[in-house]
Amino acid sequence: MRAPALWRVAVVAEVRQETADARTLVLAADGWPGHLAGQHVDLRLTAEDGYQAVRSYSLCAPADGARLEVSVQPVADGEVSPYLAGEVRPGDELEVRGPLGGWFVWDPADGVPDPVLLVGGGSGVAPLMAMVRARRSAPAPAPLRLLHSVRAPDQRWYAAELDRLAAEPGGPVVDTVYTRQAPPGAVRPPGRLTLPDLERPGWRAEDTPRCFVCGPTAFVEAVSGLLVEVGHPPDRIRTERFG
Repeated sequence: MRAPALWRVAVVAEVRQETADARTLVLAADGWPGHLAGQHVDLRLTAEDGYQAVRSYSLCAPADGARLEVSVQPVADGEVSPYLAGEVRPGDELEVRGPLGGWFVWDPADGVPDPVLLVGGGSGVAPLMAMVRARRSAPAPAPLRLLHSVRAPDQRWYAAELDRLAAEPGGPVVDTVYTRQAPPGAVRPPGRLTLPDLERPGWRAEDTPRCFVCGPTAFVEAVSGLLVEVGHPPDRIRTERFG
């Protein structure tokens, strides 16, 4: 039986702004056991009066010693996210527990060459970004496509890095679907993700890609349904949902 995850003190080593209201916290946690792309952690805040609040956040980068990264955007009336997304500074300490989760994970070093399809809605791109980044360390990177659905161009997380990776020879295919406002010159008008978005330039169901879908519950259910509709085996589709 696996030992339970322990609470550790993590120091905020770096803060990176991703969008106007979302940012990535780079944490250093002594004794961190490592993690797989797709896993998550619990973060705990303790008030002066002893009140504690715990929230779960996906890890958005692969294991790197004592270093781990989470991306956060504020939730209206939230107890934790507004503080993490707006007030935490380098040098601050947080409590972290993990890694957690063993179903929604991908290890690019497992030697399986099957293509990988990642579909994220909004902040659901965070664990998928860990997979994109982890792919770079694989001896023979599997073909990978990331499809990210966002409201508008200024809502893209990791935009510069994803554009750079996509431009590299043999890099991942990165596509963005804009649901409310598309950038100037966009061929596709704004609208919800549809079956043609998944199929262009994705893989056929016969190619049996491993599919990972993450985002709000309604988004995940819709995308998973479309994938099954065109023949993707349900046991090849792994999902993570929130909200």
